[in-house]
Amino acid sequence: MCLYLAAADLNSIQPLGALFPILFKRTPISLPMLQVGLGLIMGYYWTTLSFLNPIDNGLLIEKLTEIVVLVSLVGAGIKIDTELSWQLWRPTVRLLLITMPIGIFSMAVLGYYTFGLSLGAAVLLGAVLAPTDPVLASSIQVGPPNTGGEDAPRFTLTSEAGLNDGLAFPFVYLAIKIAEAFDEGNRFTSEMLWSWFTHDVLWKIGAGLLVGIVVGKVLAKLVFSKYSQDTTISQGYVVIALTLLAYGLAEFVHSYGFIAVFVAAFAFRRSEHEHSYHHKLHDFAEQSEGLLMSLVLVTFGMFLGQGLQSDVELTWRVYIVSFAFLLLIRPIGGLIALSGLNLPHTEKYAISALGIRGIGTLYYLSYAINQGFFGEEDTLKLWVVCSIVILISIFIHGISAKRLLKMTPNNPH
Repeated sequence: MCLYLAAADLNSIQPLGALFPILFKRTPISLPMLQVGLGLIMGYYWTTLSFLNPIDNGLLIEKLTEIVVLVSLVGAGIKIDTELSWQLWRPTVRLLLITMPIGIFSMAVLGYYTFGLSLGAAVLLGAVLAPTDPVLASSIQVGPPNTGGEDAPRFTLTSEAGLNDGLAFPFVYLAIKIAEAFDEGNRFTSEMLWSWFTHDVLWKIGAGLLVGIVVGKVLAKLVFSKYSQDTTISQGYVVIALTLLAYGLAEFVHSYGFIAVFVAAFAFRRSEHEHSYHHKLHDFAEQSEGLLMSLVLVTFGMFLGQGLQSDVELTWRVYIVSFAFLLLIRPIGGLIALSGLNLPHTEKYAISALGIRGIGTLYYLSYAINQGFFGEEDTLKLWVVCSIVILISIFIHGISAKRLLKMTPNNPH
């Protein structure tokens, strides 16, 4: 019912979304800032609205945010012009293998010692906050397909956001397994750790990549075959097919669907990569993503607005840790990962600083908590900390993104 009311209010937000590029072109205000701000005002002053409790509505939050992330991943994969080359993708690989673990470990330590979280909840905090969000990061990603060269910062942030959502899942599962073991009164043993590494890391990542490649190539073969050269197939059907086939098959073989969906979209794009049909697919995915994102962000803002009137205590530690993560841990981790690469310093800093957190975090958090192994106290702390980090990220990165990207030299691949 609450989400229905929020969806109804989108009728007044849609014109704002259409006119936003014109009305706010010269201001440092982003559309997500306005959407969350509107939701904050509605939640704070709309006192007759029932409380949007994320704990009671965990399954609804999980499914809604899952759909938004999936559509965003398809759009991100389709719009990448850069070919698959180790030299060009090396910054992305370093962010995934160096920056993400730094973020996970740092936030896990802070969660354990600063907020008194259990070990499983602390690992979960690091896992859900480590990925750069593919939804809210769309404004700093590359442009539509075949629109010109892609500079290093935008391409790196796009590819990172597309892949790290899937790579965060192993640590979400690790947190769940730790919480499950302690919930049953057992210890988390080395055998459990080895099982996690072989199955949740090696198998699920590898199988997800393979599923994505196969689905993307096969679907491209069908769409661009000599029997459909006019490509009259509706772009909506193709986007849905890419998403459902890759995600469904990946889940069937017990791998990571998010990785499969992004890789499938990228593999599809690399087939006939100069064809104008890719532009139509991108437009459909972008429009769908924008509508769904509006619903989630306005509802998220309403939840925060209601929280200002509740008895939930926000200590100074929450704000200190949130700013430290966004302004120190992520940028420092990014600079460490990108050190030694032949990139201008301004590009390295822009890539490192623009690690936006958002809707992906809400999905991972709701998914893990819905498994039922985290205590009520840990659950409340996790929702509070993650919500504040997302809110601060939306405003800090919304204000600074354009300025940071303007500082970088425009050196397309």
